Amino acid sequence: MIKSEKEIVSEFFKIVRSGKEIERASEFMAETVVAHQVQAENEYSVTRSPQDYADHVQEMLDEYGDFSLEIQEILADGAKVYVRWRQVGRNNSGKEIIEIASAVYLVENRKIVEYWIQIDRKGQELQKE
Repeated sequence: MIKSEKEIVSEFFKIVRSGKEIERASEFMAETVVAHQVQAENEYSVTRSPQDYADHVQEMLDEYGDFSLEIQEILADGAKVYVRWRQVGRNNSGKEIIEIASAVYLVENRKIVEYWIQIDRKGQELQKE
């Protein structure tokens, strides 16, 4: 059965972005993915491979432990899928750190090829104080 773009992104979150099976990133991501880091103070883009993305999630696991990840909203419009999520982990001192973020993923040929992500970085910064 062919999965919809929304199902692909949802599974990507449950399997890879959650930190549960990061080694499966290549099942959901193209060989190169353009990641637009949308920050009010400095918007920029990077290109990531599935391994780069797996390494990125591993960094989150190293910093926040086995975090929980809840999709709060997911909407699809053709090949684009919007996801808003809440991630809760703990820093090295045991303090709870909450990340609220959203992204729009572009899916082509059943793989994520590009995304635009916004994260509440100020909120994270204030929690680390």
